[in-house]
Amino acid sequence: MHDNYKTLLKNNGMGRAGIGLILLVLLPALAAPLLSPYLPGEYSGSIFAPPSGSYWLGTNDVGQDIWTRLLYGARTSLLIGGGVALLATLTALVVGGSAALCGGLYDQVVMRFVDALLVLPAVLIAILASAYLVPGISLLIILLASLIWPQAARIFRARILSLKEEGYISAARTFGASETYLMVRHILPLLGPILSAVIVQHGRRAIFMEAGLSFLGVSDPTLISWGSMLQHALRYTYLDVWKWWMLPTGLLLSMTITGLALLGFALETISDPRLLPAGNR
Repeated sequence: MHDNYKTLLKNNGMGRAGIGLILLVLLPALAAPLLSPYLPGEYSGSIFAPPSGSYWLGTNDVGQDIWTRLLYGARTSLLIGGGVALLATLTALVVGGSAALCGGLYDQVVMRFVDALLVLPAVLIAILASAYLVPGISLLIILLASLIWPQAARIFRARILSLKEEGYISAARTFGASETYLMVRHILPLLGPILSAVIVQHGRRAIFMEAGLSFLGVSDPTLISWGSMLQHALRYTYLDVWKWWMLPTGLLLSMTITGLALLGFALETISDPRLLPAGNR
């Protein structure tokens, strides 16, 4: 499996491009205090100032440095994306894995519940819940994770059912190995590529959904995020300020989503080489 990841970095152009785009966003976000002398909520004393040496992207309608808010907005989006990805993937793995290992009536009941969740309009539910709850970061992570895990649960269940038929797993069960032991020692290590791909795709979807909720104004107004910046800037499209306010924000959001999409597809080719072009298999 480690050789597969090395191949991803060396030979897969989409994987390298995805990692590059993500690093272009992640590294400045981590170094935000070093790249800007201001705080995101700090008043600079100048409203709608154009880009300059002091304000790289100018200031907004209340005199806050846009470049600083862009960096700290990246932190918010990446934190929510990472939190949702881990929580949703863990939930999907527990539900899908337990259904595959236990089987029988438990499997049928759980998977019918998953099917019911899959037909619910996740975006609409997120909008309604956010409008009433006004979630902060922690509640928003829980809300988004609870809406996007069902599809991955079906993927994990199908893969684990396939792995259960392997000869060495059947032999281990014959010698008295419990389902928990089989899951931890034999099955889970083989799920690495699928787990990685699911985590990345969950993160991509979470960042997109968070930006959409913030843009619609139904998330916590105190959160500094790319979606809220776009929604705020939209009020001033009749001024030149939108050029240095909306475009960089939209560009970073697009880069992040594109990078995660490319990396996710590259990881999927590790778990299923049939997705590769015929000449690269």
